[in-house]
Amino acid sequence: MAGETVLCERDGPAAIVRLNRPEKHNAMNRELNAALAQVFEALEADETVLAIVLTGAGERAFCAGADMKERTEVMDRPASAEGAPRGASGVAAVTRATKPVIGAINGYAYGGGAHLAVSCDFRLASATATFRFVGASYGLVVGGAQLARIVGPAMAKELLFTAKVIDAREAERIGLVNHVYRPEELLPAAVAMAKQIATNSPAAVRWAKRVVDASTVIEKGVEAEAQADRELRASAEHATRFREAAERIVGGGQR
Repeated sequence: MAGETVLCERDGPAAIVRLNRPEKHNAMNRELNAALAQVFEALEADETVLAIVLTGAGERAFCAGADMKERTEVMDRPASAEGAPRGASGVAAVTRATKPVIGAINGYAYGGGAHLAVSCDFRLASATATFRFVGASYGLVVGGAQLARIVGPAMAKELLFTAKVIDAREAERIGLVNHVYRPEELLPAAVAMAKQIATNSPAAVRWAKRVVDASTVIEKGVEAEAQADRELRASAEHATRFREAAERIVGGGQR
């Protein structure tokens, strides 16, 4: 269904989707984004798939966020150049899914990776997982609309304003993840939960998802985040901050 950047396998009624750029910590480039959207569209159309597990290949990262090298190259092109990255396409496909999506967070989830994680219906985490909503340090807002409904507005503001790293146990304490497992137990637990969901009425599960989302997703928040990032991406400050972060990463530093 997609190229090598996203893998999909079946375990009965459960589909297991893996971001597959482990050498780049599963960072999201245009190819991965397009492949992730393609996989989720195909799974939506497959009536035998009743639940989806989303995870990352390798042991270190769920998703490190945007591919810094690719994004910097695009920022350096003339404004009229074609081929700007469609960075939100994969996240949007996960958000639109009508079937339950379990995030199996097997390592760090930073920036766009954290946004992808909170776009799942709920999250299970490895004890080695860490989260960072890094947008403010780059001059952006990333994941705020989803985060607020999961952990509450005050905690969402703390995570977004500080861009600090939180570990799996802290994520569990604040409700960002439902359960924490030893690394080797994470994927089996996520698949077992997907199969448990699949024993119930598919129509009822879809409606339950729709009802909960309707009661918690605030459309104005989603629209405000999109507007904020359209304006912020055009700013000189964002360009400077992003390039500085990319240079740190290339030099072996932290995001």
